[in-house]
Amino acid sequence: MDAARAVAIVMMVVYHLMFDLDYFGGYPIESTSGFWARFADATAGTFLFLVGVSLAISYSRASAGNRSLFPKYLLRGIRILAYGMVLTAVFLFLGMGVVAFGILHLIGVSIILAYPLLPYRYANLFLGLFIIAVGVYVRIEGFSSESPWLLPFGVVPENFAMPDYRPLLPWFGVVLLGLFAGNVVYGGGRKPALFAGKAPTVTKPLLPLGRNSLFIYLIHQPILIVLLAAFGVIQIESL
Repeated sequence: MDAARAVAIVMMVVYHLMFDLDYFGGYPIESTSGFWARFADATAGTFLFLVGVSLAISYSRASAGNRSLFPKYLLRGIRILAYGMVLTAVFLFLGMGVVAFGILHLIGVSIILAYPLLPYRYANLFLGLFIIAVGVYVRIEGFSSESPWLLPFGVVPENFAMPDYRPLLPWFGVVLLGLFAGNVVYGGGRKPALFAGKAPTVTKPLLPLGRNSLFIYLIHQPILIVLLAAFGVIQIESL
């Protein structure tokens, strides 16, 4: 899991490097469309699927006790949602657009919403596929509304662009697919024979990245921008 998260982290850093070169440096990369837009979706999908798997592993370990687990997942969701709100404030302060419901907002809300579904397998599979299908339909139809309260469900006001937008429809469905996969593989406290031993040597350099993925997510963009400016790739005045 740590190695898989590390791969997603590397993908994220690569995408944001392309975004910074496009947005700040004016390079003709078109980071918000075409290949790079699909690459960003693949990166987000990988993260969110792993969120679901991690929830299954966490629940499998914690459910052995008799105490209520809801406060644990509620506080975890609120904490990540709070990080998302901090990023919203930072983007507004820097004039980089509105992040009304980005991936951290989504993960925080998903952790809370997924709590009643943590023990289940096929219910998560079917519900996840249904949510994805509804989300794709909403995106294809291009529903719009002047109400910002519908943003979490994929309904966006016209001409309202956001630099990071991952609504519950369809992305919560990806979390549920990960929860299904995690319960199939790790449910009941099982540890698959394939992963019974220590991590393979080839994956060990990746493990610190995966174990600190949230911290890296929060700090990597300022570091990228400072490095690009230091090497003269972008002009600091453009920020």
